[in-house]
Amino acid sequence: MERCINKIKDWRGLATRYDKSSADYLAGLHLRGSLIWIRSLRPTG
Repeated sequence: MERCINKIKDWRGLATRYDKSSADYLAGLHLRGSLIWIRSLRPTG
């Protein structure tokens, strides 16, 4: 769990919370989470 939180915080916009509204922040959080998930689907080899 801690690694996932650190991956999310690697995105500067989420770590510093530049977005003013909570809806924008939540959208960025969903976008970052989906990017992490999609990258985890790549085959390792």
